Amino acid sequence: MNARNLLVAGAFAIACQHGDPPPFSVHDGDLHDAYGRVLILHGANMAGADKEPPYFGFQQAPDIARMSNEWGMNAMRLITTWAAIEPERGVFDENYLSELEARVQWGQAAGVYVIVDMHQDLYGEGFVGGDGAPKWSCDASHYQAFVPTTPWFFGNLDPNVEACVDGLYHDDSVTNEFILAWQHVAAHLWKYPNVIGFDPLNEPGWGSEGINGYEADTLAPFYERIVPAVRAIAPQWIAFTEPGASRNLGLPTGLTPPTYGNVVYAPHSYDSQAEQGNAFDDSDCPLIAENAQALRSEATMLGAALWIGEYGTPTNLSGATDYMTCELDAIDAARGGATYWSYDEGDDSYGLLNSDGSEKPAIVSIVTRPYPQNVAGKNVQYAWDSNAHTLTLTYAPDSSIDAPTLISVPPAFAPAAVSCGDCRYDFDAPGVRILAPPSGDTATIVVETQ
Repeated sequence: MNARNLLVAGAFAIACQHGDPPPFSVHDGDLHDAYGRVLILHGANMAGADKEPPYFGFQQAPDIARMSNEWGMNAMRLITTWAAIEPERGVFDENYLSELEARVQWGQAAGVYVIVDMHQDLYGEGFVGGDGAPKWSCDASHYQAFVPTTPWFFGNLDPNVEACVDGLYHDDSVTNEFILAWQHVAAHLWKYPNVIGFDPLNEPGWGSEGINGYEADTLAPFYERIVPAVRAIAPQWIAFTEPGASRNLGLPTGLTPPTYGNVVYAPHSYDSQAEQGNAFDDSDCPLIAENAQALRSEATMLGAALWIGEYGTPTNLSGATDYMTCELDAIDAARGGATYWSYDEGDDSYGLLNSDGSEKPAIVSIVTRPYPQNVAGKNVQYAWDSNAHTLTLTYAPDSSIDAPTLISVPPAFAPAAVSCGDCRYDFDAPGVRILAPPSGDTATIVVETQ
């Protein structure tokens, strides 16, 4: 185990002393780790293949280790579904939950943080092309009357899907089972200090309520029920709450500041034209940047940090690498973490791997670029110059933090030089440690890579 993974393990150990939960926290617009450093999460979703039976794909411990050791990632959004957890009403699949737990253990061994995501598309498995909720959670007549659409996501406007979504929000017999499913997940995973928190529901729909007002009137109260119930089992977990799916259309969120604390705002970021299979137009880059800043403003309004739970591209899309560069430039400028969709296989898919399991070098080289993982200070700003292969990080050092600043530089980028005035640093795969910041109120660290 290298010094970086030892440090991560040390943070985990601090969190576990005397059975205390890990002190992840959100304040001043940032997520903070056990040492008080700003924690920036970059990684991938694990995985799209896990949305449907048998609920686990090819991914094993070496895949998570690759994310950390070869790609410099420090986080994964771990996909689970209600149908996998509770296949029959009141029957919880302990074998499945144990397998989910194993993946958290693999993450801990690799020094990878975990955010558990309760995924859904088109409400649940009863609808053609859907995943998420178990069939028993809604009347079968709605499944039978459903007519699939192209693109698939227009199916969310089908009144049968809307009726099931309404039930999740408003029928206590359904909502309470959903809460129990989450509590079973928490009961299995709360003891693992690399689990930072949970994403209560992927891309929540508005049901029959209409697109205006449902976040404030329905989704926010839904979260007010879910988050405290999960924290009754896992009180240390950060809530990574998503806006409604309407945010993907560019509409500002209607969520209201929650009564519970320690929240990360967890929207997704996709280019609408690219998502419909059109070639990416780099003239959209300013719009992507503008949207990222709007997401940061919404996070501030909610008293939250910012993390983009999904961004990604069909890797055969014309302009895919430019698209991902624009996304990450925008996310970095907004001080957001991000997890790519997804760690899967498929030559023409969003996956980071080809069908034969080999890497897709063009996309991987964009997604795994250098970034600051843990920053011992405040007012963090950073930017990667993809042309000059240079990362510039500025922050106000905090002398009360007894841990180094860590900068991820994956092996493919191999750090060539560090400029930081009179700072002290060393190289530690995969990256750079700033052991002591430069003197002065503002630290500027420049890492030039190969």
